Amino acid sequence: MNPIGPVNALYPMPTTLVGATVNGKPNFLAVAHVGILNHGNPQYLSIGLGKAHYSNAGIHENRAFSICLPSEDLMVETDYCGIMTGRKTDKAALFDVFHGELKTAPMIRQCPVNMELKLHDVLDFPTHDIFVGELVQTYVDDDVLTNGKIDISKVRPLLFDMASVRYWRLGPVVGKCWNAGKSLKLP
Repeated sequence: MNPIGPVNALYPMPTTLVGATVNGKPNFLAVAHVGILNHGNPQYLSIGLGKAHYSNAGIHENRAFSICLPSEDLMVETDYCGIMTGRKTDKAALFDVFHGELKTAPMIRQCPVNMELKLHDVLDFPTHDIFVGELVQTYVDDDVLTNGKIDISKVRPLLFDMASVRYWRLGPVVGKCWNAGKSLKLP
């Protein structure tokens, strides 16, 4: 093993479109720095946004945001949302926007999975705001469900890799969780 410095090697990550209402209008930005904090009830997710992002002010003000999971089919629109600022561009015009229970957490009908969150906490880092949201509701396109559950192979999430600066896709299933390791159990 060779040391390569403090390199974050957790990529690839799912690319998401984070929605926020800013100055009364929906805005979206591409974010791959999303974290799952727990599996309890309520559930909490986090997103890390540089302080310079236009959406931060809207999340602070409205105390709500969405995390929308685009498929591979939305690569161009997702990338556009990552390279343009909402200060100068109406990125919401690219999408069929809808709202759920939280009226200030815009979501995207073209994304097969959308989650709306109410702001729980903000961790104030020198260059980034880490927004911790409580998951309020998840909206899913029927086409990506199998037996009532989200089928990741049907979602076809767009994956982001910082090392290669490329978008990737999922590959085939390689094993079953909480099962594959059973073959190593000692008598």
